[in-house]
Formats: sequence, C-alpha cells, structure tokens
Amino acid sequence: MKDRFKELSTQCMKELTEVFERMDDLNVRELLEEIKKTPRIFLLAAGREGLATKSFAMRLMHLGKESFWIWDDTTPSIGEGDLMICACGSANVGHENYVADMAKKNGAKLALITPSSEGFLLSIADMVVNVPAAAYKAVGDFVPSEQLMGNLFEQTLFIFYDILVMMLREEMDIKPEEMVARHRNVE
Repeated sequence: MKDRFKELSTQCMKELTEVFERMDDLNVRELLEEIKKTPRIFLLAAGREGLATKSFAMRLMHLGKESFWIWDDTTPSIGEGDLMICACGSANVGHENYVADMAKKNGAKLALITPSSEGFLLSIADMVVNVPAAAYKAVGDFVPSEQLMGNLFEQTLFIFYDILVMMLREEMDIKPEEMVARHRNVE
C-alpha cells in the first residue's frame, strides 16, 4: 500500500500526543519530589516496559543517583528510605507483585506508573502516576491504540522517562557536562 509507512507513523504520533495531552505537572510532581530526596532508587518492570524502565535507571545514575535495575545480579538489598519505581501496564503481574510487595515489607516506598485503574500493585503503592496509554491487560480510561498489545504504553514510558530526566536535571541544577562525566567511559 502506497504511503502506509506515513499513515502508520502519523497514527502512532497522534496516539502519543493524545497521551501526553492528558498529563501534566501535577500528575508527576509527587514522583519527581520523591526522586529528588531519595538517595537510592530501585527500578522494576518487565518485558518492553522493562526495557524503557532500565533506560531510566541509567539516566538516574547519570543524574548522580544511586539507581539499581532490580533484575541485575549486583542489585543490593532494599530497605527503609529507599524508593522502588515500578512500571506495570496492568498493575497486576505475578512476579512484579511479589517483588514490589517484598520491597514494601522491607521498608521501601513504592511508586507505580500505570494506566490501569485495577490491579494488585495499586493496592500497595504509596503513589501512582497515571500514564493514560493503552497497555496489555490494562483496565481503565486511557488513550486507545491501533498498535499491538502494549506498544503505546511502552513507547510513552520511554519518552515520559526522558521528560522526567529533563525536569530533574533542571530542578536539581545538574549541568549536562556532569551527566556526561558519569557516562560509561570504557566504550
């Protein structure tokens, strides 16, 4: 089909724009403030949501935070004063439920990023950032998508995290050169 690429790319961009139009500073402010004041941050997600979230763990390190991707073998124990950020489209995935619950039982705060209005993780989260993008098995009021499964939520997460990093850098008064200096230098 002629111009199918253009048609599909326009559709994807329209959906992403719609998601971000529904969000604002109030939607993310509590999470931003928690990140700024918390020394150690643990990140949890699975699948493609996990790929986006793992990239956020890297950028938090570039900002000077101690950040840990929960599935790394070098991740330390979690406890009082720590923050776990979990991205979960359905707010209810067995192994994420278990890990997040264990983090809470060990004293960490739980920030959940989800479009879903139902799910176990909502019942234990200390704060919820609603990212209103269609996600795999999510229930709620979110931007519908013509894309596969959770694509829209996963794409949104990647951009959302980059926006958070931009805001954190400004609010924490971190110069771009400081972040560059923390980038891996053995490549």
